[in-house]
Amino acid sequence: MKKKVLLEAERLRYEHSGIANICKSLILGLQELNDDEISVFGPKKILQKLSVKNVISWKPVYKFLNFSTKHFDVVHVSHQLSYYFHRINSKTKKIVTLHDLNFLHDASKSSKKRKMQRLVQKNIGNADVIVCISNFVKRDFLENKELFKLQENVKIEVIYNGIIFPQDKHYQSENLNYLLEKPFILSIGVLFPKKNQKTLLPLLLENDKSLVLISSDEKQNYKQEFFEEADKLGVSERIHLLKNISEEEKYFLLQNCESLCHPSLAEGFGIPPIEAMYFGKPIFLSDRTSLPEIGGDMAYYFENFSTDEVVKVYKEGLEDFEKNKSQRISELHRRAGNFSYQTMAKSYLEIYNSC
Repeated sequence: MKKKVLLEAERLRYEHSGIANICKSLILGLQELNDDEISVFGPKKILQKLSVKNVISWKPVYKFLNFSTKHFDVVHVSHQLSYYFHRINSKTKKIVTLHDLNFLHDASKSSKKRKMQRLVQKNIGNADVIVCISNFVKRDFLENKELFKLQENVKIEVIYNGIIFPQDKHYQSENLNYLLEKPFILSIGVLFPKKNQKTLLPLLLENDKSLVLISSDEKQNYKQEFFEEADKLGVSERIHLLKNISEEEKYFLLQNCESLCHPSLAEGFGIPPIEAMYFGKPIFLSDRTSLPEIGGDMAYYFENFSTDEVVKVYKEGLEDFEKNKSQRISELHRRAGNFSYQTMAKSYLEIYNSC
């Protein structure tokens, strides 16, 4: 018998965020599997645009008033920092997706770390299944498991995030055509210290290349540091910071960039490298956290972030890519296919039905 499932997708309110895109991918995959027993909790207008049949409209008050789950066999909370469904009916099984525990490792104040830890505890403390989005996240969680009180028989699984790949077509954007005047390096991610974009600035020295940053958010202090360093190096006029662009515009940039660079220091998964692989673009990643798991032997890795190392890895990587271009493009495209939304949805449905 099929389970009646409630999927929490409140983060769809932030349409350009990574978690929102994963929610969209999961919803589409579940719809394609024709599972009509799944209801989705989230912003009504966006869910209607996604053709969701069973919508439970998100309301701010649900942050404070407990929503009854007695009519559902399974509740799936889509991320570990959710403010919803901390308490559920005793007969309802709970699944929580754990994206990362970055707050344990960054430079946050102790008070903020304690606050985040309490919020994660509220989500996973009564979970029957915790789904980690990479083997790195699972290892990190197990190494820090003593920080949390869990149910005795909680299962810990790994399901990779899956994405909806773009159509196989030539993308255009009149607004961004000016970027095609020079070769450009692309970086996608919030402009935060952990994303480490400042280390890419030396790649603009002794050439006329541009650096295009796609960001949905920023830390003002880091943004100021970034542009102060760019001014010092004399490259600030070749930096383009784009915020909240459309999917079509993002694909236009991925299709036309020289490469994608993702030097992140803290990554639970890593969607931009997969999108770049799909377009057959060389990817340059940090060798930290989950990124080697995503890029495999298809990426070029920064082992440290000294100017000499970054410039050397980038130069040698581009030369290697150009020598074997057609083969590399084919291999990158094939590897990207390992992270499809259909595979992700099928894996979650199996867990729903096994609870």
